[in-house]
Amino acid sequence: MIEQRGHGRDLERLRNGLIVSCQAHGDHPLRDTAIIAALAECAERGGAAGVRADGPDDVAEIKRRVSLPVIGIYKHALTEERFSITPTLDHARKLAEAGADLIAIEATFENRPDDGELGRLLQSIRGELRAPVMADVSVFEEGVRAWEMGADLVATTLSGHTRHSRGREKPDLQLVGRLAEAGVRVVSEGHIRTPEHVVSAFGLGAFCVVVGTAITDPIEITSWFTGSTSDDHTRSAALEERGTT
Repeated sequence: MIEQRGHGRDLERLRNGLIVSCQAHGDHPLRDTAIIAALAECAERGGAAGVRADGPDDVAEIKRRVSLPVIGIYKHALTEERFSITPTLDHARKLAEAGADLIAIEATFENRPDDGELGRLLQSIRGELRAPVMADVSVFEEGVRAWEMGADLVATTLSGHTRHSRGREKPDLQLVGRLAEAGVRVVSEGHIRTPEHVVSAFGLGAFCVVVGTAITDPIEITSWFTGSTSDDHTRSAALEERGTT
């Protein structure tokens, strides 16, 4: 079933590779398009197979600086804590015009419950924009639905972020394995923090693996280490800065 799906050059370049998600939002010190592109350049020099980036501006600058395939997403805020990924064809078109080689969309039951709407968006991106589509899902049933509707890749990005997936393990390698066994071309994404996680994901059948925070967010990485110190003041300050106290 997988072998009958699209085999564009960019998809093949991602096979068995590491994709680095280069993103920063809000008041994050790295929230600058030039800095995001520099992170992407570092990822390329480190051997990454591709980059995932948010918004036309970042996508365009990354494409100017690296030769890797870029997976474009367009985050649209729903609440302070929840967003939708590339909700409309217009969002997808802006990413394509910026140079995105693949386009990621949300395909959860929570934000895209209508099968017809999802199917039309998938086909419009693949047909009109001529771009492969990565469908971001949170549970097995969403992944199968997106694959059967024509998604080129299905990513476990949103596991733990929807009401259908609360309490799932992090990273959700069980979901990776189930989707791979079902014949889905699956991308392991979400809470991948160690090389061992990457090895495990590939062992379960992942087509490729996405790592973001563990490579590109110094604030989070620093907090993992300060959280292991014996200095209660340092640890509390770090947690308060992250808003987790």
